[in-house]
Amino acid sequence: MVVPVALSTASAYPQGCADAFEMAARLGYDGVEVMVWSDPVSQDVDAVAELVQHYGVPVLSVHAPTLLLTQRVWGREPWPKVTRAAQMAHRLGADTVVVHPPFRWQREYAAGFVPGVRELADREGVVIAVENMYPWRARSREFAAYAPGWDPCLLDYDAMTLDVSHASTAGVDSLELARRMGDRLAHLHLTDGTGSPKDEHLLPGRGDQPVEALLDHLVDSAWEGTVVVEVSTRTSRSPGEREADLAEALAFTRRSLAAPGLARRAPARAPAGVPDGAQDVMG
Repeated sequence: MVVPVALSTASAYPQGCADAFEMAARLGYDGVEVMVWSDPVSQDVDAVAELVQHYGVPVLSVHAPTLLLTQRVWGREPWPKVTRAAQMAHRLGADTVVVHPPFRWQREYAAGFVPGVRELADREGVVIAVENMYPWRARSREFAAYAPGWDPCLLDYDAMTLDVSHASTAGVDSLELARRMGDRLAHLHLTDGTGSPKDEHLLPGRGDQPVEALLDHLVDSAWEGTVVVEVSTRTSRSPGEREADLAEALAFTRRSLAAPGLARRAPARAPAGVPDGAQDVMG
């Protein structure tokens, strides 16, 4: 089975959702993951449906607006946001919704999150894949920002999203995390990191996570999920440079999935990490 490779619309930032669809079509991605955030197009299911029709690129997944920077998107209450994301996914023919665990200060939401995710997935008929996060770190101190916890393996979720950059920020080996997730691994955010306390979202192969071995593992396991390229290109000097990076990420991923163990790392280049204060831009 061929594993589809999708482009997260967040990878086009600061360009918008429509630009991401255009690049995905031109570069040959199999689909997109719509990150619902401040871009009005990403919040409008009719507008997204028009992009699907215009570019012929399907939506394979929807990322609910559960980031710190999207707390006011679609209102303030968390469950309606996730419900609306599930309904968007259903309307667009996507089978997966990505969500972050609640923030610690969202006490009522956090208290019912684990059973609530299962109930919502059953009701809306979509997979809700909870993403691995990380402890926040500053001056050698850690802050537990997420509840019931940042490591989904420790909780009773039916489906999970593995984000390689988040694993790196948490100081976790992403291949080992995939093995811990086992059959509950439903979705992959392919990116990279260097272990920085910032959430870097580097291009795969530009950090020190075992991304090639991770993709080998998925192929060997006959995995049936979707690989989503979710990288930071916000420091690109032009749209052309951004597109070249996204083309490189797609080529890297396809080589790895088609010929396990034979992919070659990208040429040495200074990592384009996420600037201070922007670690929650990516999903």
